[in-house]
Amino acid sequence: MAGRLFAILSLAIPTLAGLMFMAAFGAPQNYLLINTAALALGSVWIWFGRSVPALIKPQTWILLAALLVIMALPLVTGPELNGISRWLPLGPFQLHAGMLILPTLVALAGADRDNSPIILITAVFIATLQPDAAACFAIMGAAVGLYFAWYDWKPGVIALVAFLAGIYAAIHGELPPQLFVERVLVFAAEQNPLIALALLAALLISFFLLLFSIKRPPAIRYALAGSMAGFSIAAVLNNYPSILIGYGAASILGYALALSPYIREKEVAPARS
Repeated sequence: MAGRLFAILSLAIPTLAGLMFMAAFGAPQNYLLINTAALALGSVWIWFGRSVPALIKPQTWILLAALLVIMALPLVTGPELNGISRWLPLGPFQLHAGMLILPTLVALAGADRDNSPIILITAVFIATLQPDAAACFAIMGAAVGLYFAWYDWKPGVIALVAFLAGIYAAIHGELPPQLFVERVLVFAAEQNPLIALALLAALLISFFLLLFSIKRPPAIRYALAGSMAGFSIAAVLNNYPSILIGYGAASILGYALALSPYIREKEVAPARS
């Protein structure tokens, strides 16, 4: 029970901080409603979620393939803006595909050391085609986390590949910023540095809860925390959505899916001390 509570807190603390920030600075009412609804739905999913077969079972490979297809779906369906296709069209909503899918993908990679390279490289390839530097940086962060969990050279190489792909995507995939969506920390710092520090503190609390407190094997915890760091760094450096603290249901739902207790390891590989 404590593990689920910490998982919910890792999601709720930055999301609630972002909601207070948006309310204080006049964000549209629907931004607040959508993020609140996503947080409520995500918290219920984390608390009541059930496990599915471990990665050794073929059913989970079907899940993995489905996640990769969903992440790539915007390349087929659009919408497209200036040659960029990153969003899943769901009626009146458009969800950022990488933020919705990548948290679960990197958790699956952390659950299966043998197959993690193909999972992460496939995700990098899709993110580069979209192009989505934030997704590439999130994969880079997850790969760095897996390197420290396993001290294996392969995640280190993937981190370098994802970093280079992120540079390419940043050059070819920049869009104008949207208020309360992209670069939230930068905008908050322009308004009041203390508010920016409070939002940063909320993200850091979430990061350390993922890293140390949720009830998962080290590789999964490190991958999730690393992906959060990668997304957040991209949002500071360029016009990419600020996960959890900014408007957008995709990151809230994405991390909620990854934090539910349905990802189990194929084989637990202990981290080095």
